[in-house]
Amino acid sequence: MTNRLLDGFDRTDTTLPAPTVQSHAANLTVLPGGDLGCVWFGGTQEGMADISVWFSRLAPGTTTWTEPVRLSDDPARSEQNPVLFPMPSGALWLLHTAQRGGDQDTAEVRLRVSHDHGTTWEATRTLFPATPDVGGVFVRQPPVVLPTGRLLLPVFRCRTAPGEKWSGDLDTSAVMISDDDGGTWSEQPVPGSTGLVHMNVHRLPDGSLLALYRSRRADAVHRSVSLDDGDTWSEPQPLDLPNNNSSIQYVPLADGRLALVYNHSSAADATARRVSLYDEIDDTGGLTDGKAPDGSVTTAVRQTPSTAFWGAPRAPLSLALSSDGGLSWPLRADLVTGDGHCLTNNSRDGLNRELSYPSIAQTPDGALHIAYTHHRKVIRHIMLTPQSTR
Repeated sequence: MTNRLLDGFDRTDTTLPAPTVQSHAANLTVLPGGDLGCVWFGGTQEGMADISVWFSRLAPGTTTWTEPVRLSDDPARSEQNPVLFPMPSGALWLLHTAQRGGDQDTAEVRLRVSHDHGTTWEATRTLFPATPDVGGVFVRQPPVVLPTGRLLLPVFRCRTAPGEKWSGDLDTSAVMISDDDGGTWSEQPVPGSTGLVHMNVHRLPDGSLLALYRSRRADAVHRSVSLDDGDTWSEPQPLDLPNNNSSIQYVPLADGRLALVYNHSSAADATARRVSLYDEIDDTGGLTDGKAPDGSVTTAVRQTPSTAFWGAPRAPLSLALSSDGGLSWPLRADLVTGDGHCLTNNSRDGLNRELSYPSIAQTPDGALHIAYTHHRKVIRHIMLTPQSTR
């Protein structure tokens, strides 16, 4: 690790207003007009029906985020993993998931559109429904628009074995492809992607597409490429970067390098393991006491074989840079440190200390903006401003 990576930057930390008990899964985008937009999900607890999408913005040159606006409100589903994306047409897309309880195999992707930069919004509609044969469908990362006008939207399929509840073991990645501005879509699965999700795609200067993945196995960040505008993909291969079965995000910088935010942690750093992802949601969707069968608070090892590993520390929050198209990431600095305790989604009792689900964007002035989950309570924002631009 080298903290010299941050030399030459001024740092400003802010906290977004939190209208709910839990806040998680932020995504940043630069909005038309220059504001920085942030969306996330909030409510009582992930998987509960009161989880909704929230939206706030930060005007250039300021450090105060606007009061959040709720952009979804389905009383029967948990609405999660929002993504804001400015379309070439000028429309602003909001994509998010909607699922029943903790059953991600029931998730569908929904779309809401604004034509005035996020001031007013059209009615929500379902873009990709869950289907029994291929499972639920999730988003986390932004779409990509290619020079041809082709639109690529990374997704992952949440699958289950017959008779079993969703656990993440069988999830796979794919891209949804549209050549008519989102009018129609085809799905292109990524070969060899079982257990690899949160596919994050960008186009590199040589015309190739680079995808980075979160690993359910909590082993390493994985990498694959496409040389034909997303029609085919290489099988993902592990990088020399740990992953803890938590979200990552990267962005190409104006200087040609790639910047990645992630947790420098893996299953090797775990001392205890969660019973399951939704260990505190009962079959009716209510909250349980969050205790394992032995009476401990969500620290029991799962009793059934699984390739998905839950409970690796979600810390430190780190920034890494690559100068060779994502093959190596020799420069790294920790942005936020802590123990990253993540054996529960419970935000009521303050047991969760994760620093997770980072999102990264670069504004035209060269500043890097990072948003992340702080202890499942609030979304925090880091602005790294090059000192030469002051």
